[in-house]
Amino acid sequence: MVEKVFVQTAAAPAAIGTYSQAVKVGNAVYLSGQIGLHPDTMTLVDGVRQQIHQVFSNLRAVAEAAGGSLADVVKLNVYLTDLADFPVVNEIMAEYFSQPYPARAAVGVSQLPRGALVEADGIIHIQD
Repeated sequence: MVEKVFVQTAAAPAAIGTYSQAVKVGNAVYLSGQIGLHPDTMTLVDGVRQQIHQVFSNLRAVAEAAGGSLADVVKLNVYLTDLADFPVVNEIMAEYFSQPYPARAAVGVSQLPRGALVEADGIIHIQD
């Protein structure tokens, strides 16, 4: 039986619901969705560009707490309240990820928690 390890770091926003920041099972780490909350203030940063940067910073912090990095992301899901912001996601994502990029889905949604404009979750695979 594979052990589940629950990941928690103060470098990313505390969970605002009934979930863990991430769960590690074997070499896979399942990163919960992150919105553009600043971990120190637990408030949303202003604007879509800043929120996208904060989302990737939060995901990076959780990945690192799990013993990995954004380079270990194999699957990323991005949720946007306005799909017109998709090109901005691509532009900013290139600052956090290198080719070959992870598999990804981008989905338009009507609302996100706390009025966020973007959310992302993912799966990382950590080598032994």
